[in-house]
Amino acid sequence: MKNIRQTIHIIIVVILVGGFSCKSNIEKKAEAEKPNILFIAIDDMNDWVGVLGGHPQAKTPNIDKLAQQGVLFTNAHTPAPACSPCRNALLYGMQPHNSGLYPFYSREKMSIGFFEKYKSLMEIFRDNGYNTYGAGKIHHGSMGEGSITMFDSLEYTESINNELNQLPDPIVDPNEGTGKTTFGKMCARPSLSPLEDHVDYNISLYGVDVLKRHHDKPFFLAVGFIKPHLPFVAPKKYFDMFPRETIQKTAIKDHDLADLPWVARSNAKLKDDYNYRTKDTWEDWIRAYLACNAYTDENIGRVVEALNHSEYRDNTIIVLWSDHGYHFGEKRSHRKFSLWEEATRVPFIIYDPRYRMSNGKQCAAPVSLIDIYPTLLNSAGIEIPGYSDGLDLSNLLANPEAQREVPALTTWGRGNYSLRSSKWRYTVYFDGSEELYDHENDPNEWDNLAGKEEYVHVKDRLKKYLPANESPLVLQGKTLHNIVDADQPSLEGFKKIWAEMQKKGMNLE
Repeated sequence: MKNIRQTIHIIIVVILVGGFSCKSNIEKKAEAEKPNILFIAIDDMNDWVGVLGGHPQAKTPNIDKLAQQGVLFTNAHTPAPACSPCRNALLYGMQPHNSGLYPFYSREKMSIGFFEKYKSLMEIFRDNGYNTYGAGKIHHGSMGEGSITMFDSLEYTESINNELNQLPDPIVDPNEGTGKTTFGKMCARPSLSPLEDHVDYNISLYGVDVLKRHHDKPFFLAVGFIKPHLPFVAPKKYFDMFPRETIQKTAIKDHDLADLPWVARSNAKLKDDYNYRTKDTWEDWIRAYLACNAYTDENIGRVVEALNHSEYRDNTIIVLWSDHGYHFGEKRSHRKFSLWEEATRVPFIIYDPRYRMSNGKQCAAPVSLIDIYPTLLNSAGIEIPGYSDGLDLSNLLANPEAQREVPALTTWGRGNYSLRSSKWRYTVYFDGSEELYDHENDPNEWDNLAGKEEYVHVKDRLKKYLPANESPLVLQGKTLHNIVDADQPSLEGFKKIWAEMQKKGMNLE
């Protein structure tokens, strides 16, 4: 009897151990089947990308190649045309009118309650079994000392942002280009420093290093390239790709602002426009921006190539996005900070190896970067939080030719909203003034149709997509508020600038 009991005990132990082993193997298999994520963020890159045709001289062969590998969204737009509000929206999955995060913020100075209630993409993936790796600008200010101390260990298994901050500033060529003669925000000159001293190059090397490792868990690799954000400084070889005498200026219309309401006009950077024109530096700024785009493209290519030669090629989703566009004289404006096409349209590519029949195609449906949040969570089988505002892009990845009725929404301060559909851009400002453009016949947005009776039905159809409710502006942590919105209108000050520029011969109306 004793031997029988011992035998039964041994059998039970074997069954239990085998069961645990089987469960462990099942869990490992499920974990192994989760897709990895390569998350490529670009700062301030507009549609000057070869496949988007934003500028005829753009040289971005690696982004173009990635577009042929995945799905290129040709009508993609930012949730907000500035670094901080866009990235807060994209990374936390909420539109500004729901989060209250309209302008710029220092995350380390915001209420801790926000981060207890809402989770960034990196934190959610880490909480769901992923190793998360980070380098460069993902959040706005993510390379600041305070942000690194408070958030990197929360969001990343591993980060090199502290090491990146130890790199020296590039030494710029004072005899070529324009702007400051030393490295600073308003500098558009070639760098003479060795490639190894440049932040973005080191970000790309880190991406390559992570992709060469063997990973026992699925990974989320975030690489945030800082260029082409100001200063427009890149290694000299990229400037040499664009001789100054060959630079083509952007298409403009001198009286482009004449048919716009004052709130819309106030988005224009008239002083910049005046300086670039009168000081004959317009070509220099365009050249420097093209050079920075080419530099960023090569860094992106280095990372994507490493993935394509790794063991993770067939189980890694690539998402490439830029946080907003950029003006170079269109609408008499320079930089971003507007609700016009140049500031809202962005490069956006998703390569998901599971959509083999769709990859290499283009999707013309209007989409928003806010859609990244639910799309990536769904792709990894992670529950999408109820506060998420975006729309899962899975149906468009499965069928890029599909239509989408919901327009892309861009917010620039509380009360100011622009809707971009396949054909129309409709913008409403906090004072009720409007803009309406027919993109099939007016891609430059030169003819504001908002005041014409025959287009009332178009506006009425689009109005239903405007926010029904607006969260109040969050004040804690706010660092920069230059937005002309319902909280701080400053139209009278702009009207004085307008009159001043008109007297200087700017030919505004």
